[in-house]
Amino acid sequence: MPTLQQFRYLVAVADTLHFRRAAETVHVTQPTLSAQLRELEEKLGVQLVERSRSGVTLTPLGAEVAGRARRVLRDVADISALAQAGSDPFSGTIRVGVVGSLGSYFLPLVIPALHETWPKLTFYVREGQAPDLMTRLRDGALDLLFFPLPVEEAGLVHAPLFHEPLLLVMPADHRLAASDPVARADLAGETIMTLEAGHRLHDTVAEIVSETGATLSLDYEGTSLDTLRQMVATGLGLSVLPALYVRSEVAREPLVTARALSQPEPGRDIGMVWRASAARIEAYTEIAALIRATLSATAPEVRVIGD
Repeated sequence: MPTLQQFRYLVAVADTLHFRRAAETVHVTQPTLSAQLRELEEKLGVQLVERSRSGVTLTPLGAEVAGRARRVLRDVADISALAQAGSDPFSGTIRVGVVGSLGSYFLPLVIPALHETWPKLTFYVREGQAPDLMTRLRDGALDLLFFPLPVEEAGLVHAPLFHEPLLLVMPADHRLAASDPVARADLAGETIMTLEAGHRLHDTVAEIVSETGATLSLDYEGTSLDTLRQMVATGLGLSVLPALYVRSEVAREPLVTARALSQPEPGRDIGMVWRASAARIEAYTEIAALIRATLSATAPEVRVIGD
């Protein structure tokens, strides 16, 4: 019979389509991973992976087996979590996914309170883009997401946490810096930079650009909020950035400044998302409540929702 470890190796190859990177993700050597995959193919009597100099491709049957292996691994993880929750739901590790435009500026605000309240609970955190994080949540590789809402998908549950305004960021000597808030009509003709496609923030900023007559920069897209801030500082254009990031990085940067936009003020709702079958549902609900209380006390830039 195939082993769970062999299933993990197959899923890693399916995710990366590269033997070396797959081996790194499961913390084994490449020869070990290759040997285990060959053994899995021998046990099943079918070819799962096509190997060539140009890379790795899953056979059609290999792709189907990998999909089923994901579900097996997810169910095993849920069984382990269920056993853990039965003894103490606030101990052990929760595997958390967070979009890159949020994690570094939101988590430092709430992790101290979470650790003080539940010292036996630890968090493994993975930053990434929205599509990848959602896939990992569905497959069981992650337990919980801090994620832009809405999320309307069968099998997933969400708890709203807070509404975060999006602020216009510009060079400190820009003509619009004299206005607060900045009228939307005044953005006409301005160049707006945002994160590359694949980020939820990209789509939100693209909508603002379309509504105001500004121009979305396709030549200079940021790979992070920091790169956007730095490009704004050099005069390449303006950007629209989340309030928690502005609080953390823009407020202390003399070359750039932030202003609100006139009504309707742009923003995004952030919540927690987990599988409906998760074992720690009650714990997640309490975690959400503590996060709301913490933000109410420490982050006036955002508005708590859902409590």
